[in-house]
Amino acid sequence: MTIKVLIVDDQMMVREGFSVLLNAMPDIEVVGEAVDGRGAVAQVAALRPDVVLMDIRMPELNGIEATREIVAADASAKVLVLTTFDLDEYVYQALRAGASGFLLKDASARQLAEGVRVVASGEALLAPTVTKRLIAEFTKLSDSPRHLSSPAQVGELTERETEVLVLIAQGLSNAEIASRLVVAESTIKTHVSRILVKLGLRDRTQAAVFAYETGLVRPG
Repeated sequence: MTIKVLIVDDQMMVREGFSVLLNAMPDIEVVGEAVDGRGAVAQVAALRPDVVLMDIRMPELNGIEATREIVAADASAKVLVLTTFDLDEYVYQALRAGASGFLLKDASARQLAEGVRVVASGEALLAPTVTKRLIAEFTKLSDSPRHLSSPAQVGELTERETEVLVLIAQGLSNAEIASRLVVAESTIKTHVSRILVKLGLRDRTQAAVFAYETGLVRPG
């Protein structure tokens, strides 16, 4: 099935470059572009893309607020944030707003396409080691973190679910977790689904943020 992508960036060269690279992939189609966050919200509602490539710094409505509005309107929406620096303070805010991951703007064509596929599948965090470092860094630096859920909710998880949540926060994929715990990958998928339901979270990225913000996993 073809993955439909919306590209949101106020720089025409970035939009055109990403569009050419992605349209060259047999399983990906760029269905639209937007030059700012307000346009992104409207385009998502009209086009229903599978993945939104979202720049952060834009006029009218920035990528963080646009992501928040998009996710609020459609909980299944998948936003992949575009950034110049892998420790951009705004990326963490975007992840908390509901983005499913982030990608550096200097990514190769292969990394760009694979990033879109990963986020579209909802299978794993994009660039897990870098995402882990970013989440850890900005959780540590946050003066007054606003928890996505109550720490008390951790008590609703079984011992195995808690173990899986910790491994998600460490950036492991389902396959890697299954290998680590010596169980079937389908079993891990079931655990992940139950974790998200019990904690009221929308995806693995928020699960990782939750684990850091509640102190279940310590930064560093």
